[in-house]
Amino acid sequence: MSETKEHESDRRALLADVRRVVVKLGTRVVTADSNTLNLAVIDRLAADVASLVARGLQVAIVTSGAVGAGMGQLGLSNRPRRLADLQATAAVGQGLVMDAYKRAFEAHGVWVGQVLLTSDDLDNRTRYVNARNTLDQLFRYGVVPVVNENDSVAVEELQLSVGENDRLSAMVSHLVDADMLVLLTDVDGLFSSDPAKDPNAQLVRFVRGMPEEIYATVGSSGSALGRGGMRTKLRAAEAVIQGGQMAVIANGCTNGLREILDGADCGTLFVADNRSLNSRDLWLAHSRKRGGVAVDDGAVVALSDGGKSLLPSGIVRVIGDFEVGELIGVESEQRVEIARGLTRFSADDVRRICGKKTPEVAEILGINNGAVVIHRDDMVVLNRR
Repeated sequence: MSETKEHESDRRALLADVRRVVVKLGTRVVTADSNTLNLAVIDRLAADVASLVARGLQVAIVTSGAVGAGMGQLGLSNRPRRLADLQATAAVGQGLVMDAYKRAFEAHGVWVGQVLLTSDDLDNRTRYVNARNTLDQLFRYGVVPVVNENDSVAVEELQLSVGENDRLSAMVSHLVDADMLVLLTDVDGLFSSDPAKDPNAQLVRFVRGMPEEIYATVGSSGSALGRGGMRTKLRAAEAVIQGGQMAVIANGCTNGLREILDGADCGTLFVADNRSLNSRDLWLAHSRKRGGVAVDDGAVVALSDGGKSLLPSGIVRVIGDFEVGELIGVESEQRVEIARGLTRFSADDVRRICGKKTPEVAEILGINNGAVVIHRDDMVVLNRR
C-alpha cells in the first residue's frame, strides 16, 4: 500500500480552503450500546457545526441511527428481519433522530432541515437534480440539512444494501459540490491490516488516489446495528476523490468535526490524484445500474482509449434486463467493468442486435435513426486498460 507521510501543518494547509462539507455519522457513533441515541455526540457535533457556520462554512449532515433508535424505543434487542418490521422501526426512530438534532442545534441558534432520500431519488437524474436544488436552497437560508435514508419507505436499502448511508453520503457530496466528505465511525481510520487480527497494524494517515490494494486490507462486515464496514467507507471516499475533492475517515467517538477540519492529525485523509470527473459523469459512475452488456476486446479499446460510442457489433452478451434510458454497465469478457452509460435500447432489443453491423440493425429493428447502444455523451469510462 502506498502512503505519503504528511505533517500536521501540511494537512492544515490542504484543508484551509474547505468551504462546504458533508459529514456522515455511522450508527455506531450516533447510537449508544442500549439502542438509544448518543446525545453527547450529537450535542458536540452541533457545537462544532455552529462554530464552523459562524466561520462561513456550510455543512450538511448525513446521519444513520433511525433503525437503532427505533429499536431502543420499541424495546427490541435484535434488528428486525421482516421488511414491515424494519420500516415501522425506522418510522419510530426517524422522529427521535430529528428531535435530537433539532434540540442540539437550537441551543446554538441554528436551524436544521430534514431531507429524506432513497436510492431511487439519487438514481433518477430528474429527482437527483431536484434534491440538489433543495439542498442548495437550505444552504442559502442558513439551514443545516440533516439527510438520511428514508428507511420507513425504502425496500431494497433495508433488505439488501450494506453501507447504504456511506454511499448516500458520497452522493450527497456530489449533490452539493462539497469540498470534503467526513466519515465518522467508531474506528480511528484505515489501518495497514486488520487491527483485530494483527497487533502490528498501523494507522494509514494519508492516501493519494485509491490504490486497489487498499481494499485487500479490510473486511466487509458491520455490527448488529450498523450495516456497513470499512470497505463501504473506502468506496464512498473513492467516489468523492474521483470528483477531485477530499475525504476523511475518522473516529467520531473521540474526534470532533471542528478538530478534523482544523487539521488535527487524526483519521485517514484521502486526496484526489490528477484525474477527476465532472458532475454528470460522477452521477453516471455511482448511480445504481439496472443491467449491463459484455463487449469484445475491440470494443474495450474503442471505449477506453478511443472515446467511442458503444455499437451493437462489439456486444457479445446481455446481462439482466433493462429498459430504454436506464443506466447499464459495460464489462469486458473478463468481467471487468469498464464503463457505464444510458442505453438507447432495451435488453430485449440488444439481444436481437448484439454482434450485428449497423445495416443489419436497421433491418432487424426496422429503424433508420442509428444503431448506437450508448452514446459517448451518455457514458463514463471507469477502467482504462
